[in-house]
Amino acid sequence: MQVVYEDNHIIIVNKASGEIVQGDKTGDKPLSDIVKEYIKVKYAKPGNVFLGVVHRLDRPVGGLVVFARTSKALSRLNEMFRTGDVHKTYWAVVKKHSIPKEGTLTNWLVRNEKQNKSYAYDKERPGAKKAILKYRLRAESDNYMLLEVTLLTGRHHQIRCQLAHMGCPIKGDLKYGAPRSNPDGSISLLSRRVEFVHPVSKEPICVEAPVPNDRLWQDLAR
Repeated sequence: MQVVYEDNHIIIVNKASGEIVQGDKTGDKPLSDIVKEYIKVKYAKPGNVFLGVVHRLDRPVGGLVVFARTSKALSRLNEMFRTGDVHKTYWAVVKKHSIPKEGTLTNWLVRNEKQNKSYAYDKERPGAKKAILKYRLRAESDNYMLLEVTLLTGRHHQIRCQLAHMGCPIKGDLKYGAPRSNPDGSISLLSRRVEFVHPVSKEPICVEAPVPNDRLWQDLAR
């Protein structure tokens, strides 16, 4: 875990792929517990440490996660995420495919709970939720492209599902059509940047996650 920003009200950390943000049925130690321990030790806090989870990242995804350190920040951040006032930018390494250099994808996603997977459709259908994202091509190599993605809605596996539907599955994402997994079990999707107005101080906050220490990532991100 790497702390990239902290103050009295919020803490933003760079999550490693493979970590879970909140506890789940696996019983593995979640990132939220690790951050609580960090705060407890650093500030010598007695008793329980307050930490509010305001959003999640899929387990195989790395990058920025925002936590609230006070109940005031938690309620305000929850509202800001709900109204789209927290701007998150993702980077994705995807299979090379002939697509426009930038565009907006609009699909209708149907979530299959049993498979923990979403399916994208071009037309509205019963039970589907509208999903919109913007992308632009940042770089390409012989076999891969680096896309910058901005979410306009927040749906289950939205980026993974919509990019795969476009013919650009994310590298390592077997669930959505990648031919092979990444050696470390990650998928090549990074929560790269987060921007918002601080819920308490009203100062503008903009932080970036470092590019993964991987040759393909480093080459494409140059």
